[in-house]
Amino acid sequence: MTVSLEQLRRCHVAVDLGAARTRVFVKGAGLVVDEPSVAAVNTRTGALIAVGAFAEQMTGRTPGYIRVVHPASGGSVVDIEMAQRMLRSLLGEKLRRQLRRKPLLRAAACTPHDCDPLAQRATVETLVGLGARRVELVDTLIAAAVGCGLPVAQPTATMILVCGAATTQVAVLSLGSIVTAERIPVGGHAIDHAVIQYLRHQHQLMLPSQSVRPLHLALHGNGLTAQGPAATEIHGRDVATGLARSVVVETAAVRQAIHTPLTTVLDGIGRVLRDCPPDLVADLAERGITMVGGSARLPGLDQMLRNATGMPVRIADRPDVCAVLGLGEMLEGRVEPLTLDPLAGTR
Repeated sequence: MTVSLEQLRRCHVAVDLGAARTRVFVKGAGLVVDEPSVAAVNTRTGALIAVGAFAEQMTGRTPGYIRVVHPASGGSVVDIEMAQRMLRSLLGEKLRRQLRRKPLLRAAACTPHDCDPLAQRATVETLVGLGARRVELVDTLIAAAVGCGLPVAQPTATMILVCGAATTQVAVLSLGSIVTAERIPVGGHAIDHAVIQYLRHQHQLMLPSQSVRPLHLALHGNGLTAQGPAATEIHGRDVATGLARSVVVETAAVRQAIHTPLTTVLDGIGRVLRDCPPDLVADLAERGITMVGGSARLPGLDQMLRNATGMPVRIADRPDVCAVLGLGEMLEGRVEPLTLDPLAGTR
């Protein structure tokens, strides 16, 4: 863990600024913000037009003078000023006044595993610009493991897979720390892009980016397995004519299209297991893998991991908010550290 639990208990607000969604947990109030990490800006005046869900609906539908931006990518802030403006708008004036009453406002934030110092600095500056006097950084893997109820502080192995929009992180945890971990540059966006490219090349159909999620739901009956409906109808725009057109897509072909990014994730899991001590791997054979993150609900992904690894795989109850809820539990003081007594064996 990057900081001690005692330092986190002094924090007042926790922020998970992800590539897909931004979540804010306020001590004593719970989860107060859960919105897409999107902002729409008027390029002529510089005014902020919309943030969150409304700005996400504008994607691909705006005139030339309105730009839709994503201030975060892969769990790291890429545009500090826009991230600050987006957070101010998402928090609202009432909540901002409550936070301003705290003269020594402390904040905690999730950062991806093996995050470079520049990305950490960007996250700190974003929250300092909102009024935080001190910012504590916590590894996303630790926060997500705490949020989904894993026994992180125990001397047993727990494996967690954080399926984000831009990256996938996998780690083996023991005694409150990361034993071995891997950050894979493949996430939900890569899977969506693979589906869009397949439809464009094989069916000459341009699919709007926001139409990929309904396609995932249409595949929910069979997912990545062979059971279920053999085909589903997809609506999009013809590449040659530009007119609206519908095609019937075989689900087996969609499974093959997303096989490449998913294979990359499986390779990352294999590297983590190879670097893990044998005693911990024996624990994982019984405990298995816990999946969190918004992309963990991709239909059939858990079954694919079971077949590839031979270990039990479960999806957390609320996989998309596990990281910020884990930070919230640390802020509220619900996580007790493991106390090691070096003299216990000599008494």
